[in-house]
Amino acid sequence: MTKSAAPHLLPVFARADIGFERGEGCWLIATNGERYLDFTSGVAVNALGHAHPVLVKALQEQATKLWHMSNLFQSPDGERLASRLCNESFADFVFFCNSGAEALECVIKVVRRYHASKGHPERFRMITFEGAFHGRTLATLAATGSAKYLEGFGPPMEGFDQVPHGDLDAVKKAIGPQTAGILIEPIQGEGGVRSATPAFLKALRQLCDERGLLLAFDEVQTGMGRTGDLFAHRRLGVTPDVMSLAKALGGGFPIGACLATAEAASGMTPGSHGSTFGGNPLAISAANAVLDVMLKPGFFDHVQKMSLLLKQKLASVIDRHPDVVSEVRGEGLLIGIKAVVPSGDLVAALRDQKLLTVGAGDNVVRFLPPLIVTEAEIEDSVGRLERACAALSGNKRAAS
Repeated sequence: MTKSAAPHLLPVFARADIGFERGEGCWLIATNGERYLDFTSGVAVNALGHAHPVLVKALQEQATKLWHMSNLFQSPDGERLASRLCNESFADFVFFCNSGAEALECVIKVVRRYHASKGHPERFRMITFEGAFHGRTLATLAATGSAKYLEGFGPPMEGFDQVPHGDLDAVKKAIGPQTAGILIEPIQGEGGVRSATPAFLKALRQLCDERGLLLAFDEVQTGMGRTGDLFAHRRLGVTPDVMSLAKALGGGFPIGACLATAEAASGMTPGSHGSTFGGNPLAISAANAVLDVMLKPGFFDHVQKMSLLLKQKLASVIDRHPDVVSEVRGEGLLIGIKAVVPSGDLVAALRDQKLLTVGAGDNVVRFLPPLIVTEAEIEDSVGRLERACAALSGNKRAAS
């Protein structure tokens, strides 16, 4: 963080020395007028790009009507959004909140409360996976289990058993009389764009059915079109009992959601959970507008087409610069490039080329373009990557 930038903001972010004043589609315009191709999308949030006319119109209209009325009263628009999400998924009920971490908190509470309502309050533990990222609250940090995020915040919240990613035997060994459920990301975004195989997820589903556990998917990053369908589980053919959504749900307006089957949610009675701002009219209008766009015929076909093109182009760059990048990962437009150089160096070199990307675990750089990205913008991004790789290759030669 630079000393000149926002001195009164808590210094918990290592902010780049650049600020933006507006956006247009897949582009951000800096305060100095320079244009940047945005393949960060607010970390998979701006799925429809910046200033999308459908979203702008929806928020402008809602802003003249009602901003907030609390969850003490009926919410017709919220009921419509919940109904649409349920119709497109496995769920029967939806709880609206404000963020991905809040959505995961609700997931955890649903799983625990389910067993308590069945007469088994001792079943409260959840199995999670190494490399996961579930949020920054104390509970979701414990579910994440990463020492670097937990350091300095006291003993981790009890109730989470971490096992190696993709290790079915380890999952089986971790199940005990206190186990309530299994929580997994279909693709680990922060963890390095690491995909769980369909076979592994199907095995988890079978285990949960056999042992009376709930299967929870964290689709905060993979949901809302990012992997080429509205939800990743629809492409995988594995149905969870509970699921978290956030990020792209509001297209940039803060909103999260916890989706659950009627059976999984059977313990959630009046007073068992709540939110002051969750499901407020502005957020609901944004999310309904996002669905209006995404559910139009051909939207996900476009995402899949752009995904294939981007993967092919990135593979060609790897062929030419194996000393800088080595592997392409991911599905849809949740794409990771495994770097040979430090991933932070590649992110910085790409920013020098006016292409915005974001790092991840396992020395990976994520390419997260808006889902409306065009073929020309894909080509443009790869050209910028090519120049960044050439600059890094040159630096390595000069250093040697």
